[in-house]
Amino acid sequence: MLDDIWVDEAVFALRPDFAVLAMTARGLRNGPTDDWSRALLTEAAERAPQPEKIDAWKEAYRAFGAKPQRTRPSVDALTRRLPLPEINQVVDAYNAVSVKHALPIGGEDLDRYAGPARLIRAVGDEASEEALGQPEPGEVIWRDDTGVTCRRWNWRQVARTRLVEETTNALFLLERLEPMSLEELKEAGEELADLLTRLSPEARIATRLVVRGN
Repeated sequence: MLDDIWVDEAVFALRPDFAVLAMTARGLRNGPTDDWSRALLTEAAERAPQPEKIDAWKEAYRAFGAKPQRTRPSVDALTRRLPLPEINQVVDAYNAVSVKHALPIGGEDLDRYAGPARLIRAVGDEASEEALGQPEPGEVIWRDDTGVTCRRWNWRQVARTRLVEETTNALFLLERLEPMSLEELKEAGEELADLLTRLSPEARIATRLVVRGN
C-alpha cells in the first residue's frame, strides 16, 4: 500500500514544498474516547497557536481557487473548535498530534479503501459523495479507485473511509508545507506512532515519506 501512494506532479507544481508522511497501522484496537485520549486533546488544546503554518495552507488553498475562509484547511478548522471534539481513541490521538504541530492529518480505514491513495488535481468528474459535493476542475483532492476520499486537499473527508471504533487497519496522511521542516514532520509521525502503539501494543506500523522526486 505505502509503495503505491503517489502525488501528481501538478500538485508539486502548485506547491513544490509539499510533502506527505504516509503511515499504515494494522491490528489497531480502537474504542470510544476515554480519559487517556481526552487528556491528549486537552494537552494539545493548551498549545500556543502557530499561525504561520496555518497561513501556508491558506495560501495553498487560494492557489487552486478555494476560499480558505469558507472551506478551511483541516488544521485551521480543528484549532477553532475548542474544546477539541471527542470522536474515538484513534481519531483523538491523531487530532492531538495535528493540533500540537499545526499539521493537517487525515485518517482512513484501509479496509474501506480501494486501490492506492493518490493526491491529484481534479478533472471534475470524479465520483464523490453527495454530502461532499462534486470537486471542481483543478481542485486538489485525495482519491482512490472508487472516487474522492478527501476534497480540497484536506478540507473534508468522505464518510466511506472514516475511522470508526471498529476500524482495525488504518492509513494516516500527515501533510507538510513550509515553514514546517521535514524533521518536525518526521517527529510528528513518531509521536503518532508512539500513541498508536500505546493504544494497540501489537499494532504493526510502517511509514513512507513522499516528496517531489521520489
